[in-house]
Amino acid sequence: DANRALMGSNMQRQAVPLLRARAPFVGTGMEYITARDSGSVVSAGRAGTVDYVDSQRIVVRVDSNAETGADMGADIYPLTKFKRSNQNTCINQKPIVRDGQRVEVGQALADGPCTELGELALGRNVLVAFMPWRGYNFEDAILVSERMVKDDYYTSIHIEEFEIESRDTKLGPEEITRDIPNVSEGFLNDLDESGIIRIGAYVKPGDILAGKVTPKGETQLTPEEKLLRAIFGEKAGDVRDASLTCPPGIEGIIVGVKIFSRKGIEKDDRAKAIETEELEMMEKNLEDEIRILHDEVKKRLLQMLPGEKLRKDLYNEHGDVKLLDQGTVLTSEILEEMPYEAIASISVATDDPRLEEDLSSLESRTLRQVEVIRQVFEDKKEKIRRGDELPPGVIKLVKVFVAMKRKLSVGDKMAGRHGNKGVIARILPEEDMPYLPDGTPVEIVLNPLGVPSRMNVGQILETHLGWAAHALGLYFATPVFDGAAEKEIKNWLEKAGFPTGGKTQLSDGMTGEVFEQDVTVGYIYMLKLSHLVDEKIHARSIGPYSLITQQPLGGKAQFGGQRFGEMEVWALEAYGAAHILQELLTAKSDDVTGRAKLYEAIVKDEASFTPGLPESFNVLIRELQALCLDVELLKKPSRVVEELPPAEKELEEV
Repeated sequence: DANRALMGSNMQRQAVPLLRARAPFVGTGMEYITARDSGSVVSAGRAGTVDYVDSQRIVVRVDSNAETGADMGADIYPLTKFKRSNQNTCINQKPIVRDGQRVEVGQALADGPCTELGELALGRNVLVAFMPWRGYNFEDAILVSERMVKDDYYTSIHIEEFEIESRDTKLGPEEITRDIPNVSEGFLNDLDESGIIRIGAYVKPGDILAGKVTPKGETQLTPEEKLLRAIFGEKAGDVRDASLTCPPGIEGIIVGVKIFSRKGIEKDDRAKAIETEELEMMEKNLEDEIRILHDEVKKRLLQMLPGEKLRKDLYNEHGDVKLLDQGTVLTSEILEEMPYEAIASISVATDDPRLEEDLSSLESRTLRQVEVIRQVFEDKKEKIRRGDELPPGVIKLVKVFVAMKRKLSVGDKMAGRHGNKGVIARILPEEDMPYLPDGTPVEIVLNPLGVPSRMNVGQILETHLGWAAHALGLYFATPVFDGAAEKEIKNWLEKAGFPTGGKTQLSDGMTGEVFEQDVTVGYIYMLKLSHLVDEKIHARSIGPYSLITQQPLGGKAQFGGQRFGEMEVWALEAYGAAHILQELLTAKSDDVTGRAKLYEAIVKDEASFTPGLPESFNVLIRELQALCLDVELLKKPSRVVEELPPAEKELEEV
């Protein structure tokens, strides 16, 4: 069905890059092309040999053209490490080549997020059974084995970015510092001298990520502040704490800090350390490029010079030690021993004008290449040393990156590639999962009722073919519109020694009894989607209120409350829960005075509550006044109580 195909494509966009992703057993044959064209894989620009590999960079010694000498030198591929994507997922590249390995143009050198050996890998192949299980997979819910959590099948890294800026204010400049008023030393343990948290620190909600103080106006001082001023002098009283703290729901490790300073302002120690680190890395790259270029030139000279005679005495690079006498016949052994600088300065007595021309062009080309490499390095260096372009009024901007490991948990959304999505309802111990005749427990249980009405039968065919693929150790490509026929799938199942129907006998892990009917089992490719329960869970007791309506804000980002809408009000009315309703519509919403009084009553341990006038009523009156309708709220006049005849008195009481 086209709707499900659309969902399948859409949900592949939402797949989270996993810590240990695997390529699918059953693919379309486009996985390599997709990964390469997406740009997440690092590909070789020129053919050559891998000279050096580590987790940060790959250096490839480029094949040079023996005739022209073109293309000498090295290509350096820096790898992206633990960088945050716009979806807060982690972009990390890992090398997949070795030292000395030969690489061709376009070959994958490093895996990016969601790739395995240069192939697209959005999820994992898991052993699935299609059967209901005690109601836990009712309505598209999914039952998974604890093994998937234990073995980090669907563990992913998420990176959050927090920033704080110091500005020039009317009262003076804000300052990012470790010296924060009224904060104990225990909270500052992980901050450096500049007041910014160190990389590798473990943070939880409420921890300080960067200390900041803001100048305070000459307001009335509290007695505590007066005391502080008396003890410590001016500093403590005239600034207030405006530090960046870790928000609720974030718990992880600091993986990066970036500091941007305005031009012309002295950089702090932390910014200088980061700058030095970047420059060291660039110098390392520069040295490698020049070293490889010199090696290639030396190799070329070793082919050209043997058998030639020296025109004049040869000295070392400082000119103080004689290495060879004039007229010496050069051999490969002599040349091998000599450093590059000495070989480059050799002048030979030759009658071959072509050799002289080749030598001089090689020398000039090498010098030119080295000059270009050095110039690029100097430009980059200058760029780093310069200050940053910041918005007007901003002195310094600090960005802190926190990485969190998210394991699979109840409430996470998962999906296959056929639009078959669901939410995890339970994570079951491995021993309680249904198991195959050979004792292997299945890893995931899906509801068979999710297949017929949705008409995405592809998932069943994938399950069968995946089962055969796993047993035979093969990977299948079934292209779109030209997929494997049912007959072919049956043949592969037969080759793997499985029943051609794709069903087998399963036993209940809890009781050990065999299930009444055979169950469809096999391997299916499942993805974890970016709708994670940890990022959606949210609770509020007291929090921010809207300035205009005085009602609580909404949404997790604003630390807001839950909306109690029209229909929810009907529900409370139907139950006759009048006091709960009154409280929800006044004190818990926009009755400012009632809110304060209620809080006071709770503090004094009294149980009185008198509702006031909701602020939204005032807003309505102001809106009507804006339309030139003079609406006023009149106080009820106090009535003079007259003595009534007994009969009427009773009537009024009724």
